[in-house]
Amino acid sequence: MDTRLGHLLQEAGLTCRDTDTAADGKAPGDVSGSAPGTPPGNDGESHGLTAYTPRIAVRACGRLWRLQRAADLETLWNAMLDDPQDFEDERLPYWTELWPSSIALCRWLEQRRAEIAGQPCLDLGCGLGLTALVGQWLGARVLAMDYEEDALRFASLNARHNGILPPPLWTVMDWRQPAVRPRSIVRLWGGDIMYEKRFVAPVMHFLSHVLAGDGAAWVAEPGRGVYEAFLQALHGGGLEGRRVFSERVEPLYAQPVPVTVAVWEIRRRSRSA
Repeated sequence: MDTRLGHLLQEAGLTCRDTDTAADGKAPGDVSGSAPGTPPGNDGESHGLTAYTPRIAVRACGRLWRLQRAADLETLWNAMLDDPQDFEDERLPYWTELWPSSIALCRWLEQRRAEIAGQPCLDLGCGLGLTALVGQWLGARVLAMDYEEDALRFASLNARHNGILPPPLWTVMDWRQPAVRPRSIVRLWGGDIMYEKRFVAPVMHFLSHVLAGDGAAWVAEPGRGVYEAFLQALHGGGLEGRRVFSERVEPLYAQPVPVTVAVWEIRRRSRSA
């Protein structure tokens, strides 16, 4: 197993053996079969999992959200290794995990319901779609972007499963090449979107490009070192940030302690600052 896959599994709270499940010849993304682990019950959340499972359920904003995802993580990883272009671009399958930052971000969005209702909002790196679905359910007009087409396919499926009509507008987009009208987004959010320092500059450029003059971006993060570099770099990019929310989140997978997630609000720096 590639050591970077092991690192990804560690981040999710899994061990390498948890993904050794794809000996059945299923194509990447097939969710028709089962994977070992503790799937959610009919009325309960997924929690304390000891293995990856293609169906999970989480509670947010007073309701249960049922999500489907890729059948197994290692098959996705091997598909990336088999495609030289994907491997060179390091298109790691982070999207198929539901990170604690997304749960905390859902709770923050619920608190800001009046602020996002009816507004054009953008979900940056939507993954399985949970925060985009929550935002749409709370009344926002959500444009949800991800770099990976497979992520958007599952996000769209999850919108149907959870009765979100109309659904968010799903779009493939690379934050290095913004395909959004400048200064058109009133509210933007993303959960745990950066894993390496090389992402800091393009994310800052993207925020500067899309945020309306009075716009705000909400970035949820679990204390990774890359976010220290990001926050330190804000001033040079004409932006400023402050922590607006913090919460301890019980992750999907069994871990000794909950994960503390902070939400940072990022705005354009005022001219007087």
